[in-house]
Amino acid sequence: MNASWQAPAQLSALERHLIAATQQGLPLVAKPYEALGALLGITETEVLHLMQDMQDRGLIRRIGAVPNHYRLGYLANGMTVWDVDDALVDEIGERIGGLACVSHCYRRPRHLPAWPYNLFAMLHGRSREEVEAQVQEIRSLLGDACRASDILYSSAILKKTGLRLSAPPAAMGD
Repeated sequence: MNASWQAPAQLSALERHLIAATQQGLPLVAKPYEALGALLGITETEVLHLMQDMQDRGLIRRIGAVPNHYRLGYLANGMTVWDVDDALVDEIGERIGGLACVSHCYRRPRHLPAWPYNLFAMLHGRSREEVEAQVQEIRSLLGDACRASDILYSSAILKKTGLRLSAPPAAMGD
């Protein structure tokens, strides 16, 4: 038997209702957790405790905003890839990840000889020229620690979704 196998988690009725209520995202109101609580018949604090408990149990990895960059006018979205000195990649990655133009930045293993890049930073711009100006900002920050780089521009919009639960069998007419 695979040692990493785990039995499926058992969800309480309240946990199922919370997941169902958030499948399309959090309510777009000033106090989304309070609104969820009102929907579920519990307090905002109870919603937050329930979500923290679900995260502690590994049922939820994270809660994050996923903006639609295209609808915000950012039509040139480029993943920049960098071949950075391994001794400096963590320190430099932290600095690059802190730049306003970078939505996410992370380290990945190289796959030599075809793929020498170990640092990735996603940039969003209204034009390719804007992204390329951001690349120059990163390049100046990297200095001699960077040996090579490239920009991989998005060619399609990928749908991003979170956890989805199907209705329990009884609710589907069984």
